[in-house]
Amino acid sequence: MTSSPSLVPPSVPRLVVAAPSSGSGKTTVATGLMAALTARGLVVSPHKVGPDYIDPGYHALASGRAGRNLDAYLCGPELVAPLFAHGARGCDIAVVEGVMGMYDGAAGEGELASTAHVAKLLRAPVVLVVDASSQSRSVAALVHGFVSWDPEVRVGGVILNKVASDRHEELLRDALDSAGVPVLGVLRRAPQVDTPSRHLGLVPVAERHAAAVEAVAAMAEQVRAGCDLEGLVALARSAGALSGAAWDAAEAVASSPPSPLPVPALGAAPPDPRHRLERPRPPSQGTAPRRTLGEPPVIAVAGGTAFTFSYAEQIELLAAAGAEVVSFDPLRDEQLPEGTSGLVIGGGFPEVYAAELSANEPLRKAVAELALAGAPVAAECAGLLYLCRELDGQPMCGVLDATARMDARLTLGYRDAVAIGDSVLAVAGTRMRGHEFHRTVVEPGAGPAPAWGVRTPRRRVEGFVQRGVHASYLHTHWASEPGVARRFVERCRTS
Repeated sequence: MTSSPSLVPPSVPRLVVAAPSSGSGKTTVATGLMAALTARGLVVSPHKVGPDYIDPGYHALASGRAGRNLDAYLCGPELVAPLFAHGARGCDIAVVEGVMGMYDGAAGEGELASTAHVAKLLRAPVVLVVDASSQSRSVAALVHGFVSWDPEVRVGGVILNKVASDRHEELLRDALDSAGVPVLGVLRRAPQVDTPSRHLGLVPVAERHAAAVEAVAAMAEQVRAGCDLEGLVALARSAGALSGAAWDAAEAVASSPPSPLPVPALGAAPPDPRHRLERPRPPSQGTAPRRTLGEPPVIAVAGGTAFTFSYAEQIELLAAAGAEVVSFDPLRDEQLPEGTSGLVIGGGFPEVYAAELSANEPLRKAVAELALAGAPVAAECAGLLYLCRELDGQPMCGVLDATARMDARLTLGYRDAVAIGDSVLAVAGTRMRGHEFHRTVVEPGAGPAPAWGVRTPRRRVEGFVQRGVHASYLHTHWASEPGVARRFVERCRTS
């Protein structure tokens, strides 16, 4: 773990919004609470447990600050409090939205990365959001179970969601009074706060900004009208003091240079025969743009509506490592930013915008020429698809000799990975943890070397390394291995 001398602020009030299961209303309550508190003039620090990219977009809209993830699996438990403190600097209160059911964590890893685990690491009280639509007195038994399951998790109150009527509310309150758990909010059914979903969850804010603004405003009004804001703030103020140091990107980069590690047995697994070391000839020729010696390298980061998945700390680490980070929109911009010497293409929904991405032929050609010239390119999931020859029959950049297509099967889960060979991101043997979440399949041709050895229920290889390109399905959190950012920026300086 790396940190700065800036101490974790022990006085930042904070609470965790949890639920017995997915679909209970955590996002509505957490986002609405962030917006309602912001409207009161408080500076709210928004956080999300786990690897979710979409909810933080709604949190950012509600609070006016970058939504940040707290993932004890990707980053390790020791980084949860420092990363929280980094995001909460200068804030009056922090709201942390949980993930799945409160005690659901990484499969086979006990409590690791669960909402309960993060709440304990933050010494934060929990408010439990319960979908009460199909129960009355039974709600007391449900809440009692969640309150008593782990004595180290402090459930300070309940918010009842989807309550049908005044009589229904009366029955629920009577049951919870006997259980000794305070009710801090009652929300009625409100279809106007619903947000549309598709194959990977909610539709991101960037794709429906005007409608998302209205939805967040409705969430804020629902929470303001139905919840005890003073009681929730008082609960947040009861959080325990944290000790240690806040995470800092510059200190993390300075103290974590890339270092080789022995290649473990996983990395030595025989490569998938589909991945051969021959390098296909890219579709077009080009040269890297020239850069004045001593200037910070320009790293272009894909954004817009097709590429919305990234962790805020990634850009902070690139900047701390000495890069000038410039965003671009592959749907609209026909050229890469001037002077681009490196490219980062994160996750998102290129499958939704395949036709539009394909139609932007000038940018596809510019990306292919940059990659052919050997410039560093880091691509995750959506970025991997964009670098393929085609996606669902639509021509893409053609950097990789591979085709991609939508698939009915969902690939989802945390992954332990080790770098099989050296790349612009890591030296062979570097261990990282990642997360896969997609409904696409990539079929490689006579492709390049694999990027990762991955342990799931079985061992396999994954991703591609070709010249300066590192492309993979794995979403990784660079705060867990800041040397990745340092190595990438250094390669951009010298490529």
